Amino acid sequence: MRMAHLFGRTLRDAPGDAELPSHQLLLRGAFVRPLGSGIFSLLPLGWRVVRKVEQIIREEMDAIGGQELYMPVVHPADLWRESGRYRDVGPELTRFQDRAERDMVLAMTHEEIVTDLARSEISSYRQLPMLVYHIQTKWRDEPRARGGLIRVREFTMKDSYSLDRDEAGLGVQYEAHWRAYERIFRRCGLKFVVVGADTGMMGGKSSHEFMALSPHGEDIILLCPNGDYAANREVAEFRRDAPPAEDALPMEEVETPNTTTIEALAKILDVPLARTAKAVFFKGGSGRFVFVVIRGDLEVNETKLRKVTDELTLVPATVEEIRAVGAEPGYGSPVGVQDAYIVADESVRDSPNLVAGANRVGYHVRNVNLGRDYQADIVADIAAAADGHPCPKCGAPFVAERAIEVGNIFWLGTRFSAAMGATYQDEQGESHPIQMGSYGIGSGRAVATVVEQHHDAKGIAWPVTIAPFHVSLLALGKTGDAETVAAADALCADLEAAGIEVLYDDREERPGVKFNDADLIGCPVRLSVSPRTLANGQAELKARTATEATFVPLGEAVAAVTAMLDALRAELSGEPDAADRAW
Repeated sequence: MRMAHLFGRTLRDAPGDAELPSHQLLLRGAFVRPLGSGIFSLLPLGWRVVRKVEQIIREEMDAIGGQELYMPVVHPADLWRESGRYRDVGPELTRFQDRAERDMVLAMTHEEIVTDLARSEISSYRQLPMLVYHIQTKWRDEPRARGGLIRVREFTMKDSYSLDRDEAGLGVQYEAHWRAYERIFRRCGLKFVVVGADTGMMGGKSSHEFMALSPHGEDIILLCPNGDYAANREVAEFRRDAPPAEDALPMEEVETPNTTTIEALAKILDVPLARTAKAVFFKGGSGRFVFVVIRGDLEVNETKLRKVTDELTLVPATVEEIRAVGAEPGYGSPVGVQDAYIVADESVRDSPNLVAGANRVGYHVRNVNLGRDYQADIVADIAAAADGHPCPKCGAPFVAERAIEVGNIFWLGTRFSAAMGATYQDEQGESHPIQMGSYGIGSGRAVATVVEQHHDAKGIAWPVTIAPFHVSLLALGKTGDAETVAAADALCADLEAAGIEVLYDDREERPGVKFNDADLIGCPVRLSVSPRTLANGQAELKARTATEATFVPLGEAVAAVTAMLDALRAELSGEPDAADRAW
């Protein structure tokens, strides 16, 4: 490809609203262009990278028995009603009517569609197991599209679906996807860890996320330094050592003026935060007032809370709503409240004689005890794990890291098949729901995440497996230098004849501009010729990540480039190393 005719121009500076490195560099390098909030066009360079990622995905899906198909992006709403998600999913699911006033939705995922296909195409155990996948456009009306391709509204995703007769078969396919994902991400040059995760709107028994470590990630994961445990903060558990047993003491009201925070309370009474009870107030999507009680040294994990309360949404309660149940903002406790659904964290159950609010301004109460002084509707783990909390397996302090989710796998079980009647008959003619798994990778997000991990101050440094081109070939020198152009043309032809993809900078630009653009675009190898190199019968060769260039004879340039590319490919095997498996 000759850069003089490349569709898309590099930019010296990124727009001011581009904050993440991947967003800035993909814009500056002419890989993407924004169309609207969370909507991007992929320019030719960007499309080449995405196609290479998708080719790796296809190869690994085919290797575990996947059959590629194609499912529509527009769905009849009735299928989503059958599964229950038409009601359960919020405004991120786009609903509309066609010209005949039939309810429709835009696909954000395809579980309903593959389940509908399965119930029409599968009838016998002899047809199972089965694995199908497609790479298709999705639409999710994200409220906060951000980070370029990291969080968008329109995106392309590989979603695959396993179909089995029993949990043992599902387990085999779940493990096969796990290993296939490890190979995919390593072939793309990503460093990642695998963590337990929330099943979210997908439902089912369990889920795992493939997380690429990045200081700009929007997820927080908790990692055991001994490799015994790893989980997304949304679901992470931690070891809780029960405090020493104490007899329940009588409640005692104490005056605490201007003390509306737990920190201020602990200071004025000279007690540890762990000796206080914190009240947190929510209004559930069902209309219930959810009154949460948790030890003062802990924070509420809203994902856990939504699960135990079976509330699809939770929003902070207003002052008026808090006072309506008999509580007082800043001085609240569950003692004496009415018409509230009380959720107590396990820390409150296990900690006697806590200091809690008195439900009147300027006062708290010592020695409040769950079970004696108030009752909870439910006691559960609703605490957010944090850096330094003890691992639930070995007790070592957690390390918290920011990360970007690049893939996820879901053990759906019969969540969709039972709801939608996708069954098979066994050897005795008895009917059973199909056991299902769902597995996703966003190709655009994977590309952006690679950039997050592979860039420097000059630009992107693509792994050789997914680079838009293998080589940036630069013709340097004065405009119209026939000898330099002829040498570059010949090298381009020889490289392409050897199967090497070449981005040939034949523009009439200064050498500095060409060098800068080559570093910005980030092809793995740079090869350049100029009157100075030609005077010695040489070309200048440099790997994108190397600090120094070398000079090779023109006649050996193709062989030298081939050897350099082979060495770069050898660094990216499909099998994970010990560090990846440690988590």
